[in-house]
Amino acid sequence: MLQYFQKCLRKQLAEHRVRKTRLVSKDGRCNIEFGNVEYHSHFAFLKDFWNTIVEIRWRYVLFIFVASFTGSWFLFGLLWYGIAKSNGDLTEQNPPSNHTPCVINVYGLTTAFLFSLETQTTIGYGYRATTDHCALAVTLVIIQAVVGAIINCFMCGIILSKISLPKKRAKTINFSRTAVISKKGGKLCLLIRVANLRKTLLIGSQIYGKLLRTTITPEGETVILDQVNIDFMVDAGKDNLFFVCPLTLYHIIDKTSPFFEMSEDTISKQDFELVVFLDGTAENTSSTCQVRTSFIPMEIQWGYSFLPIVSRTKEGKYRVDFSNFHKTTLVPTPHCAYCLDNGDQHSTSGKKGIDNPGFEAIVVSEAAAVTKM
Repeated sequence: MLQYFQKCLRKQLAEHRVRKTRLVSKDGRCNIEFGNVEYHSHFAFLKDFWNTIVEIRWRYVLFIFVASFTGSWFLFGLLWYGIAKSNGDLTEQNPPSNHTPCVINVYGLTTAFLFSLETQTTIGYGYRATTDHCALAVTLVIIQAVVGAIINCFMCGIILSKISLPKKRAKTINFSRTAVISKKGGKLCLLIRVANLRKTLLIGSQIYGKLLRTTITPEGETVILDQVNIDFMVDAGKDNLFFVCPLTLYHIIDKTSPFFEMSEDTISKQDFELVVFLDGTAENTSSTCQVRTSFIPMEIQWGYSFLPIVSRTKEGKYRVDFSNFHKTTLVPTPHCAYCLDNGDQHSTSGKKGIDNPGFEAIVVSEAAAVTKM
C-alpha cells in the first residue's frame, strides 16, 4: 500500500513539473506572467476598457451588470429625492393640500428610488409621474432616459461579445493527446491528429507549428524560448484545409528539420516544446479563431501511428469513431531519420501496416475503369 501511494505521489510530482515547465497547456492557455510592470502601464487597460471588460471572468461581468443598473437607479433616485425635497414634496415637510408636486406620489427616498427604476426601465405603472410644475424634473427625465439607453446598449454588447468570442469555437477543435513519428510516403514524419467536432467547417484553415527551446548563440548568449518554424501539411497541402473529418497532419523530418538529429533513444531526453496552431474562420459567424496545443518530448511516440477512425456504414454514410482518436499502434519505423536516408531499415516493429476493418473496400471492374472517348 505504501509503495502504491509513493508511486502516485511521484506521478503527481512529475505531472506538476510538466505543467510548470510547459509554456502552452494542452487546451491552449499560455503559462506566462508579467512582472515589474510600470504603474502607469496599468492605465492602458483602462483606456482599452472594452477589451478589458470582455476578457474578464463572467462573475465580474455579472457584477458590473448588476452594479451598473442598481447604481444608476439609486443615483437618480437620490436626484429625484433632492428635487422633491427642494420643492417641499416630502411627507415630513407637511405640504399644503393645494400643493403641486414635481413628481406625483414621490414623498420619500423609497418612492424616489421606485420612480427612478420605473423611469429608466420604462415600466410606467401610472401611479407616479412628473408634472409640468418643475422644469428641472422634466430635464432629469430626459437625462435618465438617455443614460439608461446607453447602459443597456453597453451591457448588451458586452454580453453578446463574450458569448460569441472566437475562442469558444476553438473548444470544439480537438488535437490528439500525443504526436507520433513513423514513415509516411517513404519519409520519416511527425504526425498529429486534429478533429472538428462540429459539422460547420472552418474556412481558410491553416496549420503551422513552433518549436520552443533554449539555445546558445555563437556569441555565447542564452536565448530562452527560441522559436523555430515547423511546417505541417496534409496530402492536399497546408493551406485551405477541407476540415470535414479528422485530419492527420504531418511534418517531414528531413535535413532542414530540427528533429533530424534526434533518434528514438534521444528524443525523450531533449528539452523542447512543440506548439501547434490552427487558424481558421468559422463558417456560420465569419469570426476568425485560433486553436493551440503543445507537445513535450514525453508526449511524442516514436515508432507508432494512429489507428484508423473513418469507416463507412451500410447506408453509405461515412462514420468517425472517436474512441480511436487518441489511440496508437506500433508500426515499422527507422531508428532515426539519418538511418532512413542511409538505407538502414532498422524498425521498432515487425508489423507491415494498419488494418481498418470498419472500412468497406469497393471493387471496381476492369470494364468500368476504361474511359471511352
